[in-house]
Amino acid sequence: MVEKTADDVVAAVPGEYHHADPKRSNSVVISRARAATEKEQKMSLLEGIRTYPKAIGWSLLISLCIAMEAFDLCLLNTFYAMPQFQETFGTLQEDGSYELSATWQTGLSNGTQCGQIIGLIINGWVSERFGYRYTSIGCLTLIAAFVSLLFTATTPQQLLAGNILCGVPWGVFQTLCITYASEVCPVALRGYLTTWVNFCWGLGQVIGVGAVRGCLDIEGRMAWRIPYALQWIWPVPLACGIWLAPESPWWLVRKGRLDDAKKSLFRLTSVNRQHDFDADETVAMIAHTTQLEQQIASGASYLDLFKGTDLRRTEIVCMVWAIQNLSGNSFSGYATYFLLQAGLDPANAMNFTLGKHGINMVGVFGAWFLMSLGVGRRRFLGIPSDREAASMATGCIMLVWALFYQLTVGTVCYSLVAEISTRRLQIKTVAFGRVCYAVVAIITNVLTPRMLNPTAWDWGNYAGFFWAGSCFLSIIYTYFRVPEPRGRTFAELDLLFEKGVSARKFKTTKVDVFEEDVGGGVVGEVEKKLGGEERV
Repeated sequence: MVEKTADDVVAAVPGEYHHADPKRSNSVVISRARAATEKEQKMSLLEGIRTYPKAIGWSLLISLCIAMEAFDLCLLNTFYAMPQFQETFGTLQEDGSYELSATWQTGLSNGTQCGQIIGLIINGWVSERFGYRYTSIGCLTLIAAFVSLLFTATTPQQLLAGNILCGVPWGVFQTLCITYASEVCPVALRGYLTTWVNFCWGLGQVIGVGAVRGCLDIEGRMAWRIPYALQWIWPVPLACGIWLAPESPWWLVRKGRLDDAKKSLFRLTSVNRQHDFDADETVAMIAHTTQLEQQIASGASYLDLFKGTDLRRTEIVCMVWAIQNLSGNSFSGYATYFLLQAGLDPANAMNFTLGKHGINMVGVFGAWFLMSLGVGRRRFLGIPSDREAASMATGCIMLVWALFYQLTVGTVCYSLVAEISTRRLQIKTVAFGRVCYAVVAIITNVLTPRMLNPTAWDWGNYAGFFWAGSCFLSIIYTYFRVPEPRGRTFAELDLLFEKGVSARKFKTTKVDVFEEDVGGGVVGEVEKKLGGEERV
């Protein structure tokens, strides 16, 4: 199929939306886009579920790629508390035990982050070029191949190489799942499906830590090789499911494939058309938003992330991602190792970690409940997720921290980064923001092992004061810079940023996106398709 260009002129037809400009006042695209926007804004959660049940199912399926990744990523930090792993890759200590040095812990963890940075940058153009489905399937194939390096490793150097290579497809999934979820659902479901990604993180971590816990009594290297081998369970069934999934209608409209976008919408919605759903109206709304963004800023490269209003949006997305690590998430990643150093045996340390990840999953539903009360995304980030850090001396306090973290920034971050970025630059914005997350993670991965490792700084519980301070600074940034996107369409968010509305006034400022002239481009293509049957 030949993709349409973005250079066509909007045809003029009588419509129900009138302006001084007669060319625009007669646009059937404007009329239908306005109708679709009004329907989305009035749609309740229950109506959204009834209208988009298939979108929910497909989004949940692709989000399982994050569960797979969480399973993979949590193994390494959990292995630091496994004696069999330490014996293979660590060095003999004076007391007869084996310990992987803080330097190698930092190197292995940061090797994974470096691979993820590469994957994130690649995803910025691969997903936009080939679509979400083909990109996902390709990355699953790479994971199946690279896991063999982890399974067969016998030295830290080999383990490092495996983690760097696996990090590349892992980095792609970290943003792909969020952007897909945000583009296949209406406003009423957007916050729920994007934050579901965080539930999948918790699910994968529970399975991963449980696998390591179950292998503690196995003698020799198979104790850590079996959990690595379990990674091969995920790719094939996920790839088969994703092959059958519909592509994002937003991506298809950006490519000028309007007929395919309409077909995709039918595959995402209920067969029962009593829900007042009109695929032509939704395509018109997507086209209108796409053209509006192109007129605000025509570029779609990484450099465009730092131009005009996109610079502010990029900054916010980067900081929201970074706040996850600045609030102690990196420290939480070393929970098992921390509890081991605090005096717990490996089995109980992993039991507490399982409880923490279980709370991560439950916390997502708690965050959903708060969102349903109208609390909004912005207020979530104002709760200091690490306020118990100063007294964090036991595994129980770490569970309390996990609860607050998942009720706040740990969950809502995924919704914010998907909503703040433009559709035109969403993949690149979310990917670049996640790169900033990885850079901060590299820094904290240098600091955290040294804070906890008895052969380094050995701060122990006092490490909590460091994270309490970074949480306080994050609260200040959130108050002044993070806006409230709750209930806004993507087009409305575009105009709010274009008009330079301050973060504290986002919630109350009224805008009319249909006052903007967005003639031409993909809107012209939609006009051609709809105009023939709508002309009077």
